[in-house]
Amino acid sequence: MMQLKFILFKNTVLLFVFILISCGNFSSAKNEKVAKQNDSEILRQAQNDSEEVALSQVNSNDNQIIVGANQTEKYIPLIQGKRIGVVANLTSVIFKNEAQTTYTHLVDSLLALQMDLRKVFSSEHGFRGNVDAGEFVESGKDTKTGLPIVSLYGKNKKATKESLKDIDIMIFDIQDVGVRFYTYISTLHYMMESCAETNIPLLILDRPNPNGHYVDGPTLEPENKSFLGMHPIPLVHGLTIGEFAQMLNGEKWLENQAQCNISVIPIKNYAHNKFYQVPIRPSPNLPNDQAIKLYPSLGLFEGTNINAGRGTEFQFQRYGAPFLDKNVFLFTYTPKESFGAKNPKHKEVLCYGEDLKNNSLYAEVSLKWLIKAYNHATDKSKVFNTENFTKHAGTDKLQKQIEAGLSEADIKATWQKDLEAFKKLRAKYLIYN
Repeated sequence: MMQLKFILFKNTVLLFVFILISCGNFSSAKNEKVAKQNDSEILRQAQNDSEEVALSQVNSNDNQIIVGANQTEKYIPLIQGKRIGVVANLTSVIFKNEAQTTYTHLVDSLLALQMDLRKVFSSEHGFRGNVDAGEFVESGKDTKTGLPIVSLYGKNKKATKESLKDIDIMIFDIQDVGVRFYTYISTLHYMMESCAETNIPLLILDRPNPNGHYVDGPTLEPENKSFLGMHPIPLVHGLTIGEFAQMLNGEKWLENQAQCNISVIPIKNYAHNKFYQVPIRPSPNLPNDQAIKLYPSLGLFEGTNINAGRGTEFQFQRYGAPFLDKNVFLFTYTPKESFGAKNPKHKEVLCYGEDLKNNSLYAEVSLKWLIKAYNHATDKSKVFNTENFTKHAGTDKLQKQIEAGLSEADIKATWQKDLEAFKKLRAKYLIYN
């Protein structure tokens, strides 16, 4: 414990000495004021902030994964003296210990370090992560810091030029889960477009992809483009946010083939085949690793009238509906209003289904549960919400294949040509092995 405290104190002092030296390189009035502080004031400030700011992850293990946000020594020089915008949510944190059980929010840390943070741009689920999926996210002010919050999920999914007029550099730091219909990559796309149009550089603090060890699922067809899928990629793409941003630029997928000036702070000691346990739920209905691993498969139920665990404590670890055959599906549950699910499907109605919370984790997109549910629905016309299902699947073929009685193996065989082509494309943009 004494050694841990010593390392934390040493890192605190070193970084504040670094910031003091760096202050001479910038001309803003705020930083000139900091530069004029005497040594005792700087030291006192460092001591006051040491518990608030996680300066760098304590690392006694050379193989420890260190996320981009924790590598303050790499990005503080890039943002010092600049007016900063941040795309962030509840996962945008700097960890204080190896176990990643204690942390401070990136926004709180940057403010404590006296960075000129102007506003926060909020994605689906809100800045502090307490908004239901699909629910309108309002602009406003962060109650903790008083910073303006600009919603990127609601009326405007793309930042306006007006909202960016006082920004010199944008930071993007959000934990993704590597699934096409998880909308954070769509938010990334639009922010890259906005930054390209206004000549604002985008700094990406990269984080591991917990589903980054495989590529699978149907590939999106251009005619089915939506906020749930904007690019011709498979359902599971196997890329980190930093790698995905490089692909958006490289493939010229931004509007008018624009190029965004991006810089990526890579993750230390990360590889795509290295297991990463997400320490903070990335959204209200992905509470644990089991849910994250099953999400690519059970997320397809979002395009049906079958509940996928919303309204319970086991989101994306079970599925069920009142119209599934109770003689086949012996597991039952009743969805109720809960955190992250004010109005879940079949609220307060008994559902028959399957419990998967103890099922083996899958390195693939599995269709067996969706096919089973369709085949054993008492009224098959109730299963699919066709337009929404097509948006989730990225193709109208999958629903037709299931309704035609194709097996999982036969359906997945139709994906392979596109998957092989994407894997070759993906290889061009990999930062990690």
